[in-house]
Amino acid sequence: MKNAPAEIASATLADVRRPSNLSDYIALTKPRLNFLVVVTSAAGYYLGAPSAIDAWRMAQAVVGTALVAGGAAVLNQVYERDTDALMRRTLSRPLPDHRVSAFDATIFGAALSLAGIALLALGANWLATLLALATIVVYLVIYTPMKRRSPASTLVGAVPGALPPLIGWAAAHGAVSAGGWTLFAIVFLWQIPHFMAIAWLYRDDYRSAGFPMLPVIEPDGRRTGRHALIFAAALLPVSLVPSFVGLSGWIYFWIALALSTGLLGLSIRFATTRSEIAARALFFGSITYLPLIWAAMMLNH
Repeated sequence: MKNAPAEIASATLADVRRPSNLSDYIALTKPRLNFLVVVTSAAGYYLGAPSAIDAWRMAQAVVGTALVAGGAAVLNQVYERDTDALMRRTLSRPLPDHRVSAFDATIFGAALSLAGIALLALGANWLATLLALATIVVYLVIYTPMKRRSPASTLVGAVPGALPPLIGWAAAHGAVSAGGWTLFAIVFLWQIPHFMAIAWLYRDDYRSAGFPMLPVIEPDGRRTGRHALIFAAALLPVSLVPSFVGLSGWIYFWIALALSTGLLGLSIRFATTRSEIAARALFFGSITYLPLIWAAMMLNH
């Protein structure tokens, strides 16, 4: 029993100094979110290519975009490590759980971002590189600090979230045209119903961390539901534009119409009931919507 205090102190120290491993660094890049970056940037490159696909250049563009997105995600978590420690859904991330130090994460995030920019500069073109730089600046310099001050940060954060397909398009096409802006608009508009569902489901977490999300500053959820509904309604006609600008054919048109109508229906249900069930249905509907609409667009290109 005399050694009990020493054993407790040793155990506590072990908890504080948990060793990091490769999986912790991978987790910092938010791999599930980065998978979406890979898919949308690859789709943007494929749809924007004016001739036969150069697989090597496409790989450079996609990997470069993924590195930039991963690096930005790491640096964002360095900035938000204190608020992440206050929320149940983020408490076990490597930084608040002390498995990776802020210094090591900063070096890792900066290295990924610089590697991505260099790869795009060497393997793509200056336009794709500038768009990737814009992703980093808007995400880290504007969106991340703004999250603590204004619910409008959700709209700002949707900008870097929608840039990967535009980066892919620019890397293949060499210019940003109507097709590229259409891809950007689809992802931008899609994010708002998706984020509103997340914000409603985790509103208690956001309140604990002091983030002024819409469900936090207006607990009745009316504006939260209205935002989801408005942007889902705007997405419906925009999702059909690829058939009119030569990106896809009419098979895509009918698939997009069905998918966007379904997402709008889920948003209407959420806006009217503002229940946990409706929010969860909208969340899962939104994460199903995007890969299906991209697959239809590419297959009917």
